[in-house]
Amino acid sequence: METLQRTANRGSVSTGAYEIDNSVKLESDNSEFFQKSYSSASNRETWTYSTWVKRTELGSNSFLLDAYKNSNTFFILGFTDIDDLVFYDIIAGTDYGRRTTAVFRDTSAWYHIVFVSDTTNGTAGDRYRLYVNGVRVTDFDTDYGDPPSGYDGSVNDAIVHSIGYRTDATTYFNGYLAETVLVDGQALNPTDFGEFDSDTGIWIPKQITDTSYTWGTNGFWLKYDNASSMGANSAGTGGFSVQNINQNDQSTDTPTNNFCIWSPLWAFYRNSTITEGGTEVAGAAGGWSHAGASMGVMNGRWYWEWK
Repeated sequence: METLQRTANRGSVSTGAYEIDNSVKLESDNSEFFQKSYSSASNRETWTYSTWVKRTELGSNSFLLDAYKNSNTFFILGFTDIDDLVFYDIIAGTDYGRRTTAVFRDTSAWYHIVFVSDTTNGTAGDRYRLYVNGVRVTDFDTDYGDPPSGYDGSVNDAIVHSIGYRTDATTYFNGYLAETVLVDGQALNPTDFGEFDSDTGIWIPKQITDTSYTWGTNGFWLKYDNASSMGANSAGTGGFSVQNINQNDQSTDTPTNNFCIWSPLWAFYRNSTITEGGTEVAGAAGGWSHAGASMGVMNGRWYWEWK
């Protein structure tokens, strides 16, 4: 089951209000990701993670956030090899979390993912909450259980945190990320980061500033707006190191200026391979291959370039 197509952002949704200028393109073939080793632990009970994401390759593990101590103690949030979303926290071999029934295979759209950890909540089922495009996800086909009250998870511990990488499986994210945020110490709502456009019904981003939230000790806000320092933290609490990322990975394909790319859903003849954020396609040797675009057009005026 594919989900939330009505609210997916498939086109440029700028309305003259807030616009996101940049994203980062990550490619697993190049082992690209962000990483930071936290020097001290902070609030491990209550925090909120938010990011805009545009997928470019399907059918592979592709993770958004990882906090790793060892093989028995870590947290992961991201897409699995069947394209569902999983959130999973394990401490000393005891695990909690869920995998969604829905799968997320729309490579033409930007998704907004929000995960909330609120383990002081009196309702067990509300201690971990997942939202996609402003809507809470409540259908799960795998349930690892709810964390106990006051549970201290791996995120915000004094361990290595990664964006676009899963440490224990050595897997990388394929696609674009924009406005990647962690608010340390607050359980926020999707409406703190986005809103439904009153005319189109599309979920669109709200403007963030460095004073939008009480960021906490380990909070961060990655805007990807500085090509020479892509891991810079605009929340002011220390940035992430870049792993194999350079200025060519900065992009203007964003939730408010969505680009047409090659679609893996259409690369079906002779195993066409799509890479580099959906901007390159290569066919098998010895014959022609086929690939299609992520946006279909029937009328209006459109412009594109290819080489």
